[in-house]
Amino acid sequence: MRLGRILTAGGPQYVVLQDGVWRHIEDPFARVLSYTGQTTPAQGAKLLAPVAPTVIVGVGHNESKGHHLPIQAWHKSVRTLANPDDEIQMTRGVGVVNVEGELAVVIGKRATQLTSENVREHVLGYTIANDVTNADRAMTDERLFQAKSGENYTPLGPWIETEVGDPENLSMTVTLNQQVQARSGTHNLPSSVLACLTYVTRWVSLDAGDIVMTGAPGTVLAVSPGDHVDISISGIGTLTNSVI
Repeated sequence: MRLGRILTAGGPQYVVLQDGVWRHIEDPFARVLSYTGQTTPAQGAKLLAPVAPTVIVGVGHNESKGHHLPIQAWHKSVRTLANPDDEIQMTRGVGVVNVEGELAVVIGKRATQLTSENVREHVLGYTIANDVTNADRAMTDERLFQAKSGENYTPLGPWIETEVGDPENLSMTVTLNQQVQARSGTHNLPSSVLACLTYVTRWVSLDAGDIVMTGAPGTVLAVSPGDHVDISISGIGTLTNSVI
């Protein structure tokens, strides 16, 4: 099932895609979806970030092969959240700025101390994140505050797919100005997607709509103003943004 959030005359609206139209729903996290009876044509609809999280967690070198480093998670401000097609306002004067294509997990219900046995029960679905980073600042910014902050530094979307097959084996591409510059997949993450979730919820509880970005498996590219970025993940779609 494809869940989204669109802009309507009445404000942001959660929707489900069926037969070429977005059907409006009351609560995307409900066990049984309730439809309002209103619809919006899919063509021309303004897509928003598919959820409005209260917490965004990123995952660092997650048990990097050969380095024996533990998973390292960190918070990214929800103030950096951006919609599909929004412009990323590249911070000037801080050195290299990277885009990072990542699989993002959308939490479906309260998640605390998850285990390998129950972790899937707490996942609503998967979407695409662009974890924009001031790369040079990361060398001296231990807490990643300066490195990860910026206007529209976390584009998210274009929607949520609740069924993607195996989240550990999704192919990914990053295209810069219509040229594919990186090919990889979640199979290249040192730690599994679900291992990241169990680690994060060991330390912090997550609620419905919260986001865990699972890391960039060789999907990092330096960008400049004027660049056009497309991040695609198999089974989900393509997240598009430009850099200014």
